[in-house]
Amino acid sequence: MKEPKVILVDENDNETGTAGKLDAHRHALLHRAVSVFIITPGGKWILQRRALDKYHSNGLWTNTCCTHPEPGEPALAAAERRLTEEMGIKCDLRFLFSFIYREKLDNNLTEHELDHVFLGITDAEPVINTDEVHEWNEIEFDDLQKDVKSTP
Repeated sequence: MKEPKVILVDENDNETGTAGKLDAHRHALLHRAVSVFIITPGGKWILQRRALDKYHSNGLWTNTCCTHPEPGEPALAAAERRLTEEMGIKCDLRFLFSFIYREKLDNNLTEHELDHVFLGITDAEPVINTDEVHEWNEIEFDDLQKDVKSTP
């Protein structure tokens, strides 16, 4: 199987090329990503726990889903695709903001991403892809903040 490609970018989100996903993480290359947060109409945040056999950050509780746009794929399309693939959810997504971060991971990898963040509101219950997601949960925002402080 051929390694997926990520879109390399500069600090202004201008495309500078492509790289293999693993190479981008091994060499901390700045690349485009998307993160999706889904909230229920009642205000609960839907989170996922990454599958236990993922190549990095396995078992980590995180946002509803995230991914890297494929070359030529707009960020919104990537967010919609991955939300369906990982969580079995389709809903309208709204772009919120972008930011750059760099974080050392396990397995000698580094995330260095220009991340486009999207928000959706739905009462659809996730139907998870167990190759990607170990489990999911809904949580009130105040409880989420307390949990992050007590177990970062």
